Amino acid sequence: MNILEALKTPAFQLPDSYKNMTDSEMEQRVREIKEKFGDRLYIPGHHYQKDEVIQFADTTGDSLQLAQQSAANTKAEFIVFCGVHFMAETADILTQDHQKVILPDMRAGCSMADMADIHQTERAWSKLQLLFGDTILPLTYVNSTAAIKAFCGKNGGATVTSSNAMGMVEWAFTQKERILFLPDQHLGRNTAFDLGISLSDMAVWNPITDELEYEGDISNIKVILWKGHCSVHENFTIHNIEQVRVEYPDMNIIVHPECSREVVALSDYAGSTKYIIDTISKAETGTKWAIGTEMNLVKRIIAQHPDKEIISLNPHMCPCLTMNRIDLPHLLYSLETLEKGETINVISVEKDIAENAILALNRMLERAN
Repeated sequence: MNILEALKTPAFQLPDSYKNMTDSEMEQRVREIKEKFGDRLYIPGHHYQKDEVIQFADTTGDSLQLAQQSAANTKAEFIVFCGVHFMAETADILTQDHQKVILPDMRAGCSMADMADIHQTERAWSKLQLLFGDTILPLTYVNSTAAIKAFCGKNGGATVTSSNAMGMVEWAFTQKERILFLPDQHLGRNTAFDLGISLSDMAVWNPITDELEYEGDISNIKVILWKGHCSVHENFTIHNIEQVRVEYPDMNIIVHPECSREVVALSDYAGSTKYIIDTISKAETGTKWAIGTEMNLVKRIIAQHPDKEIISLNPHMCPCLTMNRIDLPHLLYSLETLEKGETINVISVEKDIAENAILALNRMLERAN
């Protein structure tokens, strides 16, 4: 279910009893249920989740890492995934048949993942094949639907993470002359640029108009970027950087590669969520940092490093709205439902989609090992 579908679905209302509970009461109930289920229950929490949820996570991390760790916990019958829909899909793909993956709020989606649906992608592929023939390899960011991962797997392509995107793009060019990079144009552009590919050799595929956006001889195109983006990271701007440079001239600026090319170019450091966390952790006491990534994580990093001066690159940035749909009441409701012997919001990927998606994931994992 994408965000548009979720918005058309009648809003689920939590029972009134949850509105009347205090945070302390809900926290105590979560602890009781976790203790009762023991190894049968596993709660992975994405870095961008609220602290009220993260406090109960058995593991925190990025989406693929959490899915892999869910799969490794074979004793867990129930994976209550505190993240968004595409992450829970990946967990379902990788876990075993006896494990159920549950998303506490089905309206927790990802606007970036929803910017490339399978129908748009298949139409684009047909048109691009007419333009370029069999010279294109599809790569998709793991921040994509299971259907898009399956499309890449079926067509010889692979998934990428923000940590390994450079290696995967290098590999892709050993397979084909061109790549189609879905669904985040910024990660694709930043990665290709860092590998020495000129911006003039990159085109953009617009899924709304079904057109290739490019000026010049299309035979020069090496990278076709899907016109998608992260609604959080795209809101970090050149103006934000200019303002920090004026107000805090000795401050380091570190951003996620989902930010625009212009923002990454003007920053001091750019890398995955793990890279950002590790860089700040290893930084010397007294250093100053402006971080360009999701606000829940930035606030958590600030709290964890009182010995450093840390701010958000954009002080007016809001947390990821869809990530924030997973809150303490929804987490508790999903757990109390399990306690009653019932399951809700089970994420289940169709077998044929899962099999092709695994092909794409395995091609990436083979390169990483």
